[in-house]
This record gives sequence, structure tokens and C-alpha cells, in this order.
Amino acid sequence: METKPYLIFEQNGFLCGIEACYVREIFFLPELTAIAEAPQDIVGAIDLRGEILPVMDLNLRFGYVWQEYSVTDSTIVIEWQESKVGIIVNQVREVKELSEDAITPQLSYGRKNSEASHHFVAGLARCEADIIMLLNLDRLIRYSPEKPEESWPVSPNNVGSQAAAGEAETENLHWEINAKLSGKNYKNLTDRHVFCPQATPEEKAIFQSRANHLRRRSEGENDAAINMSLAVFVLNGEYFGIHLDLVREFTDISQVTPVPCTPDRIVGNINLRGEIVTLIDIRSVLNMSLNISDAANYLSKAIVVEVADLVAGIVVDEILDIIYLNVSEIAAVPAALHSANREYLRGTAIYGEKIMAILNLQKLLTKGGVVVDEEV
Repeated sequence: METKPYLIFEQNGFLCGIEACYVREIFFLPELTAIAEAPQDIVGAIDLRGEILPVMDLNLRFGYVWQEYSVTDSTIVIEWQESKVGIIVNQVREVKELSEDAITPQLSYGRKNSEASHHFVAGLARCEADIIMLLNLDRLIRYSPEKPEESWPVSPNNVGSQAAAGEAETENLHWEINAKLSGKNYKNLTDRHVFCPQATPEEKAIFQSRANHLRRRSEGENDAAINMSLAVFVLNGEYFGIHLDLVREFTDISQVTPVPCTPDRIVGNINLRGEIVTLIDIRSVLNMSLNISDAANYLSKAIVVEVADLVAGIVVDEILDIIYLNVSEIAAVPAALHSANREYLRGTAIYGEKIMAILNLQKLLTKGGVVVDEEV
């Protein structure tokens, strides 16, 4: 049976998939610049290495209520025929091979002319315990409803009032309705021209830093000796970076099964879609205290890494960013750092207003006593 690779991602509580051959790149959401006269679901644009890329909000495209953006949101760049657009998603999961017999065409729901409402979903796929909505990229990018209200959220406030509004008033009314339903205080379209206005100063700095990195990569972007990609995360309030090539995925931690007779740094095992992955807390290897005063956030997120034949989940407090760093920006490890830490660090770099330590993850996992000898 023929199979195709699909990129699976989460959006607004749904699992969605798009054919991987049309995905050009993925990065964490940067700061967006608003565009006048753009469709209401095109929430801005970015300078992607000298190319202006429009960015689509899938919530608005599907007709749902607008939601505040997060630093953990991602942007997937799609190229379909002559069109290229970025879409904002909550979390990128993985690439899965889906067979034809696992895909169900559009459901009829037992209603007449139900096919007319299938704007963006090309079918449903069974994948282990999950059901994935496969998106129709042609309609997602090109479809424009004959009536504006076809893509609007259903609300008593917008019944009968849209038809009488002019085009500009209709767009403002649409935004006001979304603002009311989402509990925001924005009164008109002008308010949404400020990207993520409720973000904290630290979050705004992260969004801006991402946009700057994407714009600066126009020169020497393909030179692996000049640029490196890093995943940035937080432990005990300190920033760390690891090579993105070693990262398999980011995941939330749900249920952890303890492993008896193992060191404290072995947190336990999790079931990651049928695969048993061991969680590791690297703080002790880095001579950092295990501070779990914020119990609500402890053991909430992990970075799944693959080094040689070893697959493990690194427990982190927060996943901040994916950045592209020029090697000229990397400084030597300060001599003040404890000697036990230095051998597991490649160097340091400035991230925002803080110093980020770049980990030598291969050495930390293989030489730092993290791997447990099962024969002991």
C-alpha cells in the first residue's frame, strides 16, 4: 500500500496534517508586521532572508475566535504551486508515513450538500490512537468564501448585522466579535496592528530576536561552518542551548513511571506514542540544585533528543526558542564557572539580555554518568 509522509501538528486542540513535501521550513513564531488591506486571517508578514512572507492565523482561517500568541507557537512555511505562506500552529509534532487505507475521505454527516462545507479538510487519517485532520492546501491557501459570514464564528452578535455593513465595517465588526468572544479589549482593527500586545517585555524581546535572526540569515545561510541552529531552554532560571540536529521533538510530560534502583537524575519513563522514553534531569550533572518550588511547572516539559543510539527526554523548565547563531557570536566559557561544568559546555552566547550556555550534549550524555549501566 502506497504511503505518503505528513507533517503532524497541534492547533487549537486538533491534530492536523499536511503533506511534508510542501513544507519548506519550520521555526518558532517571530514578531509579525501587520499588513494593511490583507485578508483577516493574514495577521502579518516577516522578512525571511530578504523575502516578504505572509503569515496566516489558522484559528481565524477556520473561523474560530482569535487567541493570544505564545512564545511556544511555531510557524510552518508552506509552498504550494506559486504561493508561499507561513501558518501559525501551537506545536509541531513529527513526520508520519500514512498509508492510503488509513485515510477516510470527507464524512457526509448524513446531511444534504454537506460537501459544500468542506473548505479545508481533505480527509481524516487514523494514526495509532489519534485521528488526524488532513488539510487541503489548495483550499487553505486559495479559497475565498462567497459570503464573508461563511468563515465567521457563530455568535448571536453577528446574526443579521453583517450583510448591512460595508467592506471595511464588516472587517472591523468581525474583529470586534472575535475580541468579545475571546475576552480581549481590542475595539477595532488598529489594535491588532500591534503584535501580541499582552506579551511580557521578556516575551516581546524573544519575538523580536527571532525576527532579527530570520532577517539576518540572508548572507551565508547555507554555510554550516558559519551558522548553527540551537534549541534554547531554561533550567533554574538559566538559559541553555543545544544543537537542533540532536532534537527529535518537544513534548509535554503527562504520566511518569518511576524506574527503581536508578540515580536521582533518572526521573522515570514516559510512553511517547507507544515508545518508552527515559526522562533525565541534567541539573545534577551541571552542579545545579533541583529546585521544585514551582511544583505546577516541574516535570511539565521535555526535549526528546537522539544522540547516536541513545534516545532520551531532557526535563526542562521552559522551552524558549529556536535560533540561528553565527559562530562569531560564541564566546569562551568564563573561567569563573566550576570546572565540572566546563567540560560539558561548548561556549556561551548572548540571548536577549542574558548569557546562554551552549551544551556539549553528546559528551554530557555519554561521559556525564547519565547513562545507567543495566548490568549493575
